[in-house]
Amino acid sequence: MPEQSDTAYSHIPVMLEETLTGLEIKPDGQYLDGTFGRGGHGRALLSRLGKQGRLFAFDKDPDAIAEGQKLAAHEPRFSIVQGSFADVDHLLGDLGLVEFAGFDGILLDLGVSSPQLDDPDRGFSFRAEGPLDMRMNPAHGVSAAEWLAGADENEITRVLREFGEERQARRIARSIVTSRQQKPIATTAQLAQLIKSTIGRPQDKKHPATKSFQAIRIKINNELADLATGLDAIIKQLRPGGRLAVISFHSLEDRIVKRAFKKAAQAGPVYRKLPPVPGARAVLRLVGKAQFPSEEEISLNPRCRSAVLRVAEKLS
Repeated sequence: MPEQSDTAYSHIPVMLEETLTGLEIKPDGQYLDGTFGRGGHGRALLSRLGKQGRLFAFDKDPDAIAEGQKLAAHEPRFSIVQGSFADVDHLLGDLGLVEFAGFDGILLDLGVSSPQLDDPDRGFSFRAEGPLDMRMNPAHGVSAAEWLAGADENEITRVLREFGEERQARRIARSIVTSRQQKPIATTAQLAQLIKSTIGRPQDKKHPATKSFQAIRIKINNELADLATGLDAIIKQLRPGGRLAVISFHSLEDRIVKRAFKKAAQAGPVYRKLPPVPGARAVLRLVGKAQFPSEEEISLNPRCRSAVLRVAEKLS
């Protein structure tokens, strides 16, 4: 969900036109923005809805919820509740959608947004000194600092390797365990400097802490597990002909999305030449190929350079 911003509240939604086109918006349709953020995609979607259209939204982040509530205060076609799209079945009840026929379209814009990255107090970025938190919802779960203080070397190594694809995971984990015995690792600057002094600067010229910060953030927020379970739940909430658009920002996310779409678009191989069997038919139809930001968009918003958009349509 990275968005280039000059302030904490200005942003440019990634691949906006491609996403709205992929959703094939119906003016009187019912839509869900499962990752509202600061509402860039959501507001644009609302602008294409008629008086009978509705947009519902979820987000974990209390700042995103506050932004959404401002919109809901003067926009009767919009409602938002706090939570993860992985809990869509429960959150529909919070929205009053107990007997619901399904959405005409659902959008997921994954990852962390620029307002989150640019706020030092959230602890997502190593570019400014701040508390080592990294929670999408600071009111729940353990912070990155708390996790690093208690996790053993093997667990830290696994997280850095699995979620950050960090080749120097073992060295970094060992340095973290050694360093915390002398002084707690409590700030983003501490962790970034520790990693830099441990492995130096990688050949790709990225900051040496980039992969580790990504990995720890994914761990703290349970992002990949939520995505895997959430996609299955989200697909079930689409009505026939409804579309799902997912924007991911790194290979681990996109791999999960790609596999989920592919699995849902295939009939069970055992049943292909037999009479129809419940659950054996394809659930989704893939809409086009994966899409990527244009060079022009990347030049305006460098943070979107790794974005991938995939779209699928629910079959009857």
